[in-house]
Amino acid sequence: MASTDRFRRPHAYEQLLGKLTDKKTGPFATMVEAMMFAALVGRRKGQREKFDQTDEPIRLALMEGRLYGDVILDILAVVEHEDDPKILSDERQAERVLIFEEYANGGLAYLQTLVSRQPGQDLDALVSNLVLESLQNQQEEKSDDVGDLLASASLDWAL
Repeated sequence: MASTDRFRRPHAYEQLLGKLTDKKTGPFATMVEAMMFAALVGRRKGQREKFDQTDEPIRLALMEGRLYGDVILDILAVVEHEDDPKILSDERQAERVLIFEEYANGGLAYLQTLVSRQPGQDLDALVSNLVLESLQNQQEEKSDDVGDLLASASLDWAL
């Protein structure tokens, strides 16, 4: 189980994390930001992956000090356990941290696959493309919801 005051970084992706946070070419200023992004990518792609080998853990306070950092931790846990409101209790913080870590690991695995396909790819462009893809998917999902609603209303009205 994860610690309650730190979160782990997967050793397998230390090189990728280094590239993502490189001061000259990386799209993220800190490991915390890169891990937060990776966790959201992991969730979006449905990739939650366990890991054992870790590098230096990161203080949880660094994430909580970021805009929406603690919210991301809680949202991932709530989505994972949507029928269990107690997931947000103080006693289960270690479980929330573990969920975050595993989604970050899955997201890093996905990012590594993309980087491996195009070794010289600009990481800023890669991250931007993932954000745009996510926004487009959200827009399509909203459109589908509205379309379903209109179709339903049309059927009801016709009856």
